[in-house]
Amino acid sequence: MIEIDNLRLSINGKEILKGITMHLEPGDTYGFLGPNGAGKSTTIFALLGLRPYDGGSVSVLGEDPARNAVAIRRAVGVMPEKAGVYDWMSAMDYLEWFGRLYDFQPTGRDLTMMLEKVGLGAEMRQPVGTYSRGMKQRLAVARALITRPRLLILDEPTNGLDPKGRREVHDLLAEFAARKNTAVLLCTHLLDDVDRLCNRIGLIDRGRTRLEGSLSEVLAQEGGGRPYRLRLGSAPDTADLPAGVAVLGHEGSWWRIQVQGKSAERPSPLWRELWRRGWELMEIRAEASSLEDLYMRYTGSEGRQTQEAA
Repeated sequence: MIEIDNLRLSINGKEILKGITMHLEPGDTYGFLGPNGAGKSTTIFALLGLRPYDGGSVSVLGEDPARNAVAIRRAVGVMPEKAGVYDWMSAMDYLEWFGRLYDFQPTGRDLTMMLEKVGLGAEMRQPVGTYSRGMKQRLAVARALITRPRLLILDEPTNGLDPKGRREVHDLLAEFAARKNTAVLLCTHLLDDVDRLCNRIGLIDRGRTRLEGSLSEVLAQEGGGRPYRLRLGSAPDTADLPAGVAVLGHEGSWWRIQVQGKSAERPSPLWRELWRRGWELMEIRAEASSLEDLYMRYTGSEGRQTQEAA
């Protein structure tokens, strides 16, 4: 879906991107992380053919954006951080108009279903100018999806949304990524969104990719695995644990374990194995991952100095 190797790009003689790497396969939801000014937006401009690049290679849906940007843009749904709308249009009229820009004619049923999915069904015929910030954010998500793209590129899609709105957008993105031959590139500062939605991450700082890979593998290798709290009906036998599982401690009936390897990404077989070994599982809670620690390590001032010296 996206293949970037050693992307370099300068603007007005200043080198902005100094070595960006990114790999998205069908089915991926990719968290694109980095502080303000790291080069995330510039990378997206290069992906869409909006900025010529100086070196490296870029492929989006099998096309080079430097040669075939129009074909790429027609197959990609984009939600920028600041999505402008025409306030005098209704949401229905706006989505229909936008679809026509892509030579896509959505039916009335298409428009209604999409607006209901993003929680705007009751307001679909009201002028967009009467919408709150969160409602406009929902409309921007609908706009990115209405043309039935193969690839979604979203910049801070849950900004301004309440918890219910965030959950609805999460569900939409998960539904989209589950389709055949689709992928999502998610730019966000909300690490919780990445933790909930993404199976792969790319972390950039000062125009360079610092870290890329499967989220579970990166956390296992760099952050020590995935922590869980288990409430057990009785004290377990900890002498013979499955591979990749470590007991961190316990308090009463609550036991803390660390899970590494493939089980960190798909733990269901692990729970069955623990039950088979006599662990009386009453409740399972995934604790916050070490993604925040990982982010700070690779983008904080100390991490920057260490990596620049290397």
